[in-house]
Amino acid sequence: MADAKPIERPLSPHLQIYRWQVPMLTSILTRITGHALVAGVVLGVWWLLAAATSDEYFATADAVATSWFGDLVFTGSLWAVWYHYLAGLRHLIYDAGRGLDIPTAEKLGWVCIIGSVVLTVITILLVQ
Repeated sequence: MADAKPIERPLSPHLQIYRWQVPMLTSILTRITGHALVAGVVLGVWWLLAAATSDEYFATADAVATSWFGDLVFTGSLWAVWYHYLAGLRHLIYDAGRGLDIPTAEKLGWVCIIGSVVLTVITILLVQ
């Protein structure tokens, strides 16, 4: 019987084999932003409940919501909302059977990423 030499291979495909692609990035961002939206909702609900509870409790919640941390959470949530909106439109295009070829899928992915950032900046500038 011949001696078989074990070959050192990863247990599953890894980034040593695969390179980052836009559809992979947009899929990951959709999941991350979906979960991250919870932070904005929790902060907003806490602020509203504090307003209904007492002046002292509201002062604490308002201090957090209007601090740099609150601005970061609400800005991130705004970006996540725009990203999810554009990703939903992209999936409607996919559901119609269009845009499934690789070049178009990559372009639609960039539209979601760049478009969400642009729409977030426009929204912030319009609200101020």
